[in-house]
Amino acid sequence: MNILGIETSCDETSAAIVQDGTHLLAQVTASQIDLHARFGGVVPEVASRQHVVDITRVVEQVFLDANMTWSNIDAIAVTCGPGLLGSLLVGVSAAKGYALATGKPLVGVHHIAGHVAAAMLASDGGTGATPPFLCLVVSGGHTELLSVDAEFRFTRLGGTRDDAAGEAYDKVARLLGLAYPGGPKVDDLAHRGRPDAFLFPRALLEDDSFDFSFSGLKSAVNNEIVKRRNRGQAVLVEDVCASFQAAVIEVLVEKTKRAAVHTGARTIVVAGGVAANRGLREAMSQLAKELSISAMFPPIELCTDNAAMIAAAAYPRAKQGRWSPLSLNAYAQLSLVDWQDGNWPDVVQIVPNL
Repeated sequence: MNILGIETSCDETSAAIVQDGTHLLAQVTASQIDLHARFGGVVPEVASRQHVVDITRVVEQVFLDANMTWSNIDAIAVTCGPGLLGSLLVGVSAAKGYALATGKPLVGVHHIAGHVAAAMLASDGGTGATPPFLCLVVSGGHTELLSVDAEFRFTRLGGTRDDAAGEAYDKVARLLGLAYPGGPKVDDLAHRGRPDAFLFPRALLEDDSFDFSFSGLKSAVNNEIVKRRNRGQAVLVEDVCASFQAAVIEVLVEKTKRAAVHTGARTIVVAGGVAANRGLREAMSQLAKELSISAMFPPIELCTDNAAMIAAAAYPRAKQGRWSPLSLNAYAQLSLVDWQDGNWPDVVQIVPNL
């Protein structure tokens, strides 16, 4: 089964063709990093307008790269939420248009389910992860601990109560004056600094909680930077990055360890943009050795938003014939549980006062 995936939830316009949920045949992604760098972050209106410019070109190119035509495609998958609403609408509208024009069935995909499925894609001649497994999703907007069963259904064990881990990385990068995107730069600098230079807080919350909180850590970093600058002291960026990253990773690893012991999971999957972080990969691999279980990560290029993961996430549904209607909408917020149970949020119309 060949599935065309489309992803436009934020600032990447991506199309991919994936066979049987595991084999990536071709992928084309138009990045907007340079476009948003001058603003220090993603501007939603700018992102959605650029998706309009790129979407058809990207889809046409992926067919050329795969040496395929629409006759080779069995279904169309598209991210329908959560994400930036304007950006999502471009992808959903394009996917619905292609489905209507070609008669191919449509599958709306939850963005987080896509990140989880990225680890299931085969890479470098090997095989991807096979459910069931425990998955830590760490990205700019999400930090979630999920138990994934053999049917690719999710049980949410915990999530962020405030800032996501990736969001904290980006905010700390901005505090330090690092250019957008700041997360990878913090990781690079952390490997040159001392992780014990600053004792930043670790918010582990309640003993039985699998939730996360990184807002206090971000504030602690800000307070330390402001204090030193007010005293005329130098701020060693490498040491701040190393100490900040050590605090984030310690919490992520501890919560994942608790969840692995609680669920009896034999495989840990780490997915999302922050899964590309070298420090996190090293720490999670060490945790897996400690627990005598496996740790798996998507290829670096599939950690950030991409269409291959969306096509892969759609495959279990496509096998069961669980198609989405052409009335499929885009949702800025969408519960993972509601998505997997088919309980779509109602569309609320705001009627202005006349």
